[in-house]
Amino acid sequence: MLPEYTYLLRELSIGEAGGTAIFGYCVVFFGLILLMCVLYGTGAYFRGKDEKAAAEAKKAMEDTKKQVEENPLPITPAPKKLAPGSAGHVKIYNVSDKEAAMIMAIVADKMQKPLNELHFISIKEVKK
Repeated sequence: MLPEYTYLLRELSIGEAGGTAIFGYCVVFFGLILLMCVLYGTGAYFRGKDEKAAAEAKKAMEDTKKQVEENPLPITPAPKKLAPGSAGHVKIYNVSDKEAAMIMAIVADKMQKPLNELHFISIKEVKK
């Protein structure tokens, strides 16, 4: 005995098979075109949203610049912080800055300590 759905099984003619194939292709391409339209629409929406946000940011920046130009605040530089362990300024007598830096680097290397942990009070050339 054959199952109940065997009435669907029959041979298709070449014309019916071609029509079915073309209908199937049309459905698939219609779906792809519809998906493409949705993606373009979504992209346009977000592109417009980004342009609007950029325009608002540009306007806010121009407003801020205008306020700064109208009411300038005095700018005072923050005091420079010394490196941890640094002692601040070194008094240098009869020695160029380059030579003093070289001497400090050599001393730090020989002592195998970081330069900011050493305390240099003064550097002067001793003539014999």
